[in-house]
Amino acid sequence: MMCAAEAGRRGRRVLVVDHAANPGEKIRISGGGRCNFTNLGCGPVNFLGENPRFATSALRRFTQHDFIKRLDRAGIAWHEKTLGQLFCDDSAKQIVRMLTDDMAAAGVTLKMKTGVERLSKSGEGWIINLSDGTQVTAAALVVATGGKSIPKMGATGWAYEVARQFDIRVTDTRPALVPLTFEAGLLETLTPLAGVAVDARVASAPDTKARKAAFDEAMLFTHRGLSGPAILQISSYWREGEAIVAAMAPGRDVFAELKAAKTANGRQAVHTALGHVVPRRLAESLCAREGAAGNLADLSDATLRRLDQAVNAWSVKPVGSEGYRTAEVTLGGIDTAALDQQTLAAKAVPGLYFIGEAVDVTGWLGGYNFQWAWSSGWAAGQVC
Repeated sequence: MMCAAEAGRRGRRVLVVDHAANPGEKIRISGGGRCNFTNLGCGPVNFLGENPRFATSALRRFTQHDFIKRLDRAGIAWHEKTLGQLFCDDSAKQIVRMLTDDMAAAGVTLKMKTGVERLSKSGEGWIINLSDGTQVTAAALVVATGGKSIPKMGATGWAYEVARQFDIRVTDTRPALVPLTFEAGLLETLTPLAGVAVDARVASAPDTKARKAAFDEAMLFTHRGLSGPAILQISSYWREGEAIVAAMAPGRDVFAELKAAKTANGRQAVHTALGHVVPRRLAESLCAREGAAGNLADLSDATLRRLDQAVNAWSVKPVGSEGYRTAEVTLGGIDTAALDQQTLAAKAVPGLYFIGEAVDVTGWLGGYNFQWAWSSGWAAGQVC
């Protein structure tokens, strides 16, 4: 929609084809219905891919501030929630309406509930056969169909099929910004903690050779494993066979606090003292796991140090993720080496463009992926 409106403003005749029932469904459901539409701190450093710097040009030419100005002109009120994340005050539907209004004003035709049956190159242009039986000819074809995440909304890997049809490489894809799961034995110890949340620092394991990262955000225990923003963030960097490390009271010297509590009141139960550092259910679980029972006065410094490690250096190895069903985005996609950084055009196929999530550019949680959609759509819309 962003690309279509920009192309329409240049006087291009534009047709947008969408197989969904309504436009912008992923916008509508995001951010609890209020859409985390961008991030004040958005920049190339917040993106992953084989060449994360590929996003630099589009992000600098159409920035988060440019998109905010559009919301302001449309009268859409917004607020910053945390860590630079911006949300609509009212409803994500306002952004969808802004985009459809922009397309209408630019003379763009929007055709819903329609798929592409076949497409082929014809000289410098395209022939596209649609599912409603019509045939369209076009000078340019822009693929903005996203990745595989949230298939219940109709997400598919169609963009990758188009790329392969024209011998454009697709990098390995996997679910990203997704909860992590664990083997049955470990899950039995985590399940009783379902619903417990902590402000944590979750990082790649020290021996991870690549993709090192760390995030300071909330972590949530669930019936399936671990979730929350910190886990979703690290999931984009994690790979099978690797561990992650969680500090569940970052910045606090747990050993020193337990030692001081022991001096002040040695009769205090250890799980009670630890419950002043982390939530009580978590404190009880950690004490049980480390064999730390009874009063503080009865525990050695070695035991208290083990509890310190259990809280702030918990190394745990996921076995997988919840998959595309709950993943916010798809990691990987159309190889950026095959695309022009300025225009998002396929270098070897004149008139073909890939934008948004379909491309091997994946942002952090917090509005970054929407900004990539706006920026890449804007960039392609200037030339297609």
